[in-house]
Amino acid sequence: MNFGLVPALREQAEQYMHDGLHITIDAPEQLPSLPAAVEVATYRIVQEALTNVVRHAQARTCSIHFALDHGLDVEMCDDGRGIPAGHRAGVGLTSIRERAAELGGICEIEPIPTGGTRIHVRLPLPKE
Repeated sequence: MNFGLVPALREQAEQYMHDGLHITIDAPEQLPSLPAAVEVATYRIVQEALTNVVRHAQARTCSIHFALDHGLDVEMCDDGRGIPAGHRAGVGLTSIRERAAELGGICEIEPIPTGGTRIHVRLPLPKE
């Protein structure tokens, strides 16, 4: 990614901000240099999550928060209609889980009690 992960995601988010959807990206000013596999997986995970918000959630807002804790944490929350109880994961949610698992990461996808969906992904980073 020529621009870096966060600028590339900001550019991607701008393309989804239509019909009243507002997307915010909260990230450290400067992410450390990430392994290419982590950078690409993170980009694709966020891209897939945004696609799901646009296609299915009927959300007004979507926030994406990056943190460096015990790896790279990405949390995406929307205020849409949420995932119905008993819903089977489609291709999008399955690919998000698989991308995280391929890198030894974790992925949690859950409803937000006030409405909407929360996706949390943690990808491990190499030790310094």
